[in-house]
Amino acid sequence: MKKITSIKISGISLPLYAFVMITLIIVTALGKLPLNMVGITLLLVALGHLLYFIGEKLPIMNSYLGGGSVFTLIGATLLATFHIVPTHVIGAVGKFMGGQFGFLDFYIAALICGSILGMNRNLLIKASTKFIPVALVTMVVGFFAVGGMGMLLGKGFAHSVMYVSMPMMAGGMGAGITPLSQIYAHALSHGDQSVIFSQLAPAVTFGNIIAIIGALSISKLFAKTKYNGHGTLISATKEELEKPKIILDAQRIGVGMLFAFSLLMVGTILNNFFPKIHEYAFMIIIVFIIKATNTVPKKLEESVSMFNQVIMTNLTHAVLAGIGLALIDLRTLASAFSWQFVVLCLTSVIAMGLTSWFLGLVLGMYPVETAIGAGMINNSMGGTGNIAVLSAANRMEMIAFAQMANRLCGAIVLIMGGILIRFFYH
Repeated sequence: MKKITSIKISGISLPLYAFVMITLIIVTALGKLPLNMVGITLLLVALGHLLYFIGEKLPIMNSYLGGGSVFTLIGATLLATFHIVPTHVIGAVGKFMGGQFGFLDFYIAALICGSILGMNRNLLIKASTKFIPVALVTMVVGFFAVGGMGMLLGKGFAHSVMYVSMPMMAGGMGAGITPLSQIYAHALSHGDQSVIFSQLAPAVTFGNIIAIIGALSISKLFAKTKYNGHGTLISATKEELEKPKIILDAQRIGVGMLFAFSLLMVGTILNNFFPKIHEYAFMIIIVFIIKATNTVPKKLEESVSMFNQVIMTNLTHAVLAGIGLALIDLRTLASAFSWQFVVLCLTSVIAMGLTSWFLGLVLGMYPVETAIGAGMINNSMGGTGNIAVLSAANRMEMIAFAQMANRLCGAIVLIMGGILIRFFYH
């Protein structure tokens, strides 16, 4: 009994978790699960944490295939596909995640605001001078490499870049292809976001798996060479690399939430005047500027970081479960897996890996870290993908740079996605 109670799923003992899941199963089977904030939140959090826990324990899955993050997506998708979760519940989850209730907006606001404001300002500025240009050039090379390969394979330049290259570089599911699919759907007169999301999801999922394998291979192959910085991308002080220890404060978490949501509203206002640029992209740009210019008081920055910490810890797996249940169509996903699709995904990862390696060498950075931080990370599925890639390469100290690459480059993908979808398909 003591051994059973020592097993914890996201900090919850196994007997208590079993009680939660049994209650959830019974109320769902009786058709009495409330299709509101209470019922759907319970479903997504409980299911998300359980699937993530299983994925992290499965051999091969946890080492090479993205672990808990990818398993949560796949597991939730299978539950929806085989109707283990009732159809009316899945419909309610879709509304909860999307426009009607905006659970994703809630999560993304915390993620974007907290990840950038939580960085060390000096490190942000120092890294920007070298790392950001490398990441941007790497993206451009990846974009044209995939487009060129698509033309050679008969898939077309436009389709290859818009449905393979762009989603792979968008920064994951929540802050990446979810807004990107909204942007595509808005631009295309008969666009359906759920259909478009399912067309974009295979590239993100498969691209992340290749990026994990790539990062693991690079770190092992060049472990004992002069190209290996052992987790150090550029010269930085210990203070710059250290994350400040923040003691959570209930009231300050609320302050951080209000500020993060307000910045998203500023992005919404700007989107009203510049509709081709998504509000998420505006939000990322605003947060980057106020961080770089030291506009926000330290105490407020810490409040936003607290809010981000609470949301990331408790709701990341729930978001992945919700995306798997409501936004991924397994039939569309399976139909995308052709040999041409695999070649296009490999082209993106290899081209971006080689480019970032070479640029890192030229600019005096460690090529191993640059190839992982700019090449592999820009093909990963956002925050959870970053963790999967960096943990596989034993480079978790690079998480700040990974977040920076994902968020800033992801913002550019959203901006360019809104422009190019109209250019190619109108």
